[in-house]
Amino acid sequence: MALAEAGARGRLLRWPRVLLFGDSITEYSFQENGWGAYLAERLVRKCDVVNRGISGYNTRWAKLILPRLITENTGADSIAAVTIFFGANDSALKELNPKQHVPLEEYAANLKSMVQYLKSVDITADKIILITPPPLQESAWEKACLAKGDKLNRCNATTGQYAQVCVQVARECGTDVLDLWSLMQKNQDFSSYLSDGLHLSTKGNSFLAAQLWSRLENKLSALPSLLPYWRDVDHTNPEASLL
Repeated sequence: MALAEAGARGRLLRWPRVLLFGDSITEYSFQENGWGAYLAERLVRKCDVVNRGISGYNTRWAKLILPRLITENTGADSIAAVTIFFGANDSALKELNPKQHVPLEEYAANLKSMVQYLKSVDITADKIILITPPPLQESAWEKACLAKGDKLNRCNATTGQYAQVCVQVARECGTDVLDLWSLMQKNQDFSSYLSDGLHLSTKGNSFLAAQLWSRLENKLSALPSLLPYWRDVDHTNPEASLL
């Protein structure tokens, strides 16, 4: 059978998508032992896990580009889940990092705006998960800042305020939320979760992956595997199994 004929007979295969939208902690999530890579492995042949992490971005910039990532005309109906993971940059101290800083009230409004946009293109609240920024280990991050000739430009207490707002927005919008800031600090020494005081270590990636999977599993585990297991293909008539 010619390929063109096979394509005409078979239905277009469309993988559902899990969209990871966030800053550098999302961008780096496909690195070795990353939390995004973990999700992709768990969902192989069920979903495409799409990394749309953009290092250094805050919610002020993110809300402008979200409509360029998802529209009704680009398969919003195929979205199985979306994570929105911002706050580590928004919570930078204004006087030391004005370019990335976003005031707390605006951060809340931006998160709401993004959730409302997703709902407007028929992505329901049960498919949306907000993730708070992780806690900041100040001494380690200060070393990273000093190495670049900068002063310590974030503090954990301020990051916690943004995390609390993220939780509140999720409650108001009816979405799920992963309060990473609080969960990581249940263990008093949370420094092992972070590689440089801000970004996740291997242990931190594993922690986030496990916490996120516990929220996604019920939503996604029932999705069927796409295409049959190879032993189930009729080798004498593969068209019957594959088209």
